[in-house]
Order: sequence, then structure tokens, then C-alpha cells
Amino acid sequence: MDLLTLFVRRFFYVEISMIEKANILNEADMDRVLKRISHEILEKNKGSSDLVVIGLQKRGVPLAKRIADNIERFEGGKIKSGELDISFYRDDIGQNIRSDIRKTYIPFDVKDKNVILVDDVLYTGRTIRAALDAIIDLGRPKTIQLVVLIDRGHRELPIRADFVGKNLPTAADEIVAVKLKETDGEDSVILVEDKGK
Repeated sequence: MDLLTLFVRRFFYVEISMIEKANILNEADMDRVLKRISHEILEKNKGSSDLVVIGLQKRGVPLAKRIADNIERFEGGKIKSGELDISFYRDDIGQNIRSDIRKTYIPFDVKDKNVILVDDVLYTGRTIRAALDAIIDLGRPKTIQLVVLIDRGHRELPIRADFVGKNLPTAADEIVAVKLKETDGEDSVILVEDKGK
């Protein structure tokens, strides 16, 4: 079997085996959730001084930018934001060859800052563990506070989010599909079941 045939079979298998189970958030819901989280961040930190926002590649980056923009609108002033790729900090780096390595762009010092770390979905906690290692390599922040749009459970490490858009208990064969305007052309969160598992 040639590579093209293998690719086509895999592509169609994935498409056929996924079944949409529920719409979790639409565009208006997501906007409300991100505004609420932005207010909660300001309340917990008693304002925006010493705040920096870092989004995890890929979908955490636009979420982080939206949160930073919200905080700027609510408080005035400029909030520094950055982008973090954790590919080389993953605990499975020797097992998986990743072709989707993205850039890390953090044009500020994290030392003594309150770092707001943003990701789309919190699952096992392994991505966040890798992100914590990456941030600590950049300096010693005052705090690192985790924001996630969706917490789906199934933790393998003792990690929890400080700010959660929505808690969504899931089964192992379910996938939380987050779509954002910046990366996918629309804002939505959908629960999908993988019938191929």
C-alpha cells in the first residue's frame, strides 16, 4: 500500500469515526466566559500590575491575547503577552516525533511577575507540567496561575486550574474540540465521540 492510499484511508477513517455529541460553547458563550475569567484574574491579583499573559501553542495563544485585551480594556494600560511552545519539554519527546513545533515568543522577563498561563483544554496535566518547566527556565515568576477554557478531568498529575471557563466531565473516548476564529474561522467548543477507539 502506498503512502497516498494509507493517508486517504486514515483521513476518511477519522472523519467517519467522529460523532458530534454536544455543543458546549458558542461564540457568545465563549466571549462571556473569557470576560468573566479576565475579571476573576483582576480580582485575585488586585489589579493588573506585574501581570503577564502567556498562551500555550496553538489555541492557548489567541485565548491569552483575548484575555490580555479584556484586562487592558477593563484596567487601562498595556498587558504583555507571549506565546509558548512546550514541544521540547514534553515527557514523551523520545516516543513521538512532532512535526508541528511552533514558536516561543516571550519578549519580556518573567522574573517576579504574576504569569497567567492560558490553554484551551486541561486533560491529563502533562502539557501544563511541561509548560511550568519551560517558564521556570525563563526566570523565577512570583506566581504562575493557570487559565483553561475547558477542564475535562482525567488528571494524571496533581495539577489544577486557577481559572476555568467550564468544567466538563468526559469519557476517555470523547474529544473536546475547541475552535477559535483566529485558528479555525469560528468560535465554538464541541464534544465529539471517537467511535474508532
